[in-house]
Amino acid sequence: MTTAVLGAGAGGLAAAVELTRAGVDVRLWNRNPARLDAHRESGIHYTGVFGEGSVRPAGMTSDLAEAISGVDAIVVCLPSVVHPQLFADLAALAPTVPIILNPGHTGGALHLRHVFTAAGVPLPPVVEFSTLTYIGRVQGGVVSIGGRAARVTAGALPGGQPALRRAAELFPGVVAAPDVLASSLANVNLVLHPPGAVLSVAWMEATGGDFRFYVDAMTPSVVRVIDAYDAERLAVAAAFGHQLPTLMEEMAALGSVDIDAAKRGDTGAAIRGGVANSTIKAPDSLQHRYYQEDFGFGVLPFVELAGIAGVPVPTADALLQIGATLTDTGLLTRGLTAERLGISGLTRDELISMVRD
Repeated sequence: MTTAVLGAGAGGLAAAVELTRAGVDVRLWNRNPARLDAHRESGIHYTGVFGEGSVRPAGMTSDLAEAISGVDAIVVCLPSVVHPQLFADLAALAPTVPIILNPGHTGGALHLRHVFTAAGVPLPPVVEFSTLTYIGRVQGGVVSIGGRAARVTAGALPGGQPALRRAAELFPGVVAAPDVLASSLANVNLVLHPPGAVLSVAWMEATGGDFRFYVDAMTPSVVRVIDAYDAERLAVAAAFGHQLPTLMEEMAALGSVDIDAAKRGDTGAAIRGGVANSTIKAPDSLQHRYYQEDFGFGVLPFVELAGIAGVPVPTADALLQIGATLTDTGLLTRGLTAERLGISGLTRDELISMVRD
C-alpha cells in the first residue's frame, strides 16, 4: 500500500514512523521543504512508544501533486489552521482516493466537504478522527512519540465507508462513529485545552510558559470549568442523537490519563496523573496552537453546532469570547464558522440528514 502523509510536524512524522514500520510505502509531504530537509539524509529519527530508531519513507516532497499521485490513501496530519489552504489545493487536484483526517479536530470533514463542493469537485471518501493518534513533540530533529492512542473515534461522511475501512487498516484501534457529528464532538482537545489556556494566561505571559500545562495548570478551579464545559459537549451530542463518553472516559480509552482516577471521576487527578502528557510545557505565547487552533477551530465550530442543536452552552460561549479577546477578534471570522462548515441555515434535522444520508 502506498500512502501520502501530509504534514511533517510531530503528528505527520509519527504517522510516517508507524506506517513505515508496518510496511506501508509512505510519501511524506510538507509545504515547507526545510521541514523535510532534516530527514532526507538519515531518515526520521524517533524515540518513545515505538522504541528508538529511524525509518526512511519511500519518498519526501513539497509538491502536493507528486505526493498524492497514484497513492491508495491520503492521510492529513496537520493543524486545522492550515486546512483551508490545503483543502483548496487538494480540491484543485481532485483526488478520488480515501482521505483520512488524522485528526479532523471539530468539523474537519464538514469543512473539507464544503471546500470541495464550492469548487465543484466530486467528494472522495472522507473519514475524520476525533483526535490525533499520537502524543508527540519534535526536538532537535527527532520526533519523540510519548503516546499512541489505544482507541480513536472515526466518523465518515456519506459515501465514506472505503475511507473508514482504509483507516482501520492503517491505524489499529479505529472505532467507527455513526457520523461526523459524533467524531467531531468526541475531540478531547476541544474541552481539554481552552479552559487551561484562558485561565492560566497571566501565568503563561509572566513565565513564557515555564510550567507543565497538564499538571501545574490543572488546578481545582480550572477543572471545574472543564467539567462544566464537558457537560455542555455531552448535551449537544445528545441533541444530535449521540451518547458520547465523558472526557475522562474518552481520555482513558486513549491512554492519556491516570486510569484509576478517571474511574473515580476525579478529572483533575486523572489529567495530572497522565504519564504521556506529564512533561508537556504550557504555551509560550498567544500564537500557540492551544489559542490559535483550539478556539477558532474547536470552540467556535462547537458553538455553531450547539446553536443548530438548540442547546445553551454558556461556558463555551464565555471561553470563546475571552479567547477571541485575548488573541484578536479576527479569530471569530477566520475560524470554522457555520458558513465555512457548509451548515449555515440548517435545522438540526437537516444537518443530521446531511451527515447520515
